[in-house]
Formats: sequence, structure tokens, C-alpha cells
Amino acid sequence: QVQLVESGGGLVQPGESLRLSCAATGSGFRLYVMGWYRQAPGKQRELVASITRSALTDYADSVKGRFFISRDNVVNMMYLQMNSLKPEDTAVYYCNIRDVPNPWGQGTQVTVSS
Repeated sequence: QVQLVESGGGLVQPGESLRLSCAATGSGFRLYVMGWYRQAPGKQRELVASITRSALTDYADSVKGRFFISRDNVVNMMYLQMNSLKPEDTAVYYCNIRDVPNPWGQGTQVTVSS
């Protein structure tokens, strides 16, 4: 298992930016395809961005061009740079392994509101 702790969320106004961080402990982080997910109130959790171990990235259409995922396999960290935030980006954001079952962390709340 990989233990994951998200941080960096907060309350921002539309158009502003945030950078989320994901700290991983346990074995194998660098081997996994990792993803950032989000869950808005009343909605299912969705994958918004993913990154392979060689840093190939993929994004949901709703965030493409605004969000950027990165990772540092040396220090077992993953990041999500979120720019031009919109109210519809409001959600709890989680990081996790994309294709292998792994426990979820507590997530970090992102609220975009004027």
C-alpha cells in the first residue's frame, strides 16, 4: 500500500490559482501511474489528471489547459497546479494510484467563490 496525504487546498476567487501537493509514503510510488481526483457535493468522484512514472500526462477535458500535474519520484511527491480556477472546480481533491486499488486519503478542499 501507498499512504497518501493531500494538502494545499483553500478558498480562492474565480481566476486565481492553487497548487495542491500529494505526499506519498510506502513502497512503489515511483512505479505507479498516479492521478488527481475530485468529488464535488452530490457528485461522483472523477479523475481530473493522471501521470505515468515517466511523466506522461493526461487530463479531463474540463481542466485541460488550466491544470498541470507533475511528480517528483525522488521525494515521493505529486503536484497539481490549478490555474484560472472556476466555481465548478469546487470539490474535495484526492490523489491516488490510478489503476490499482489503494486506500483514499482525506483529501483537500478547494473552494472557488467570489
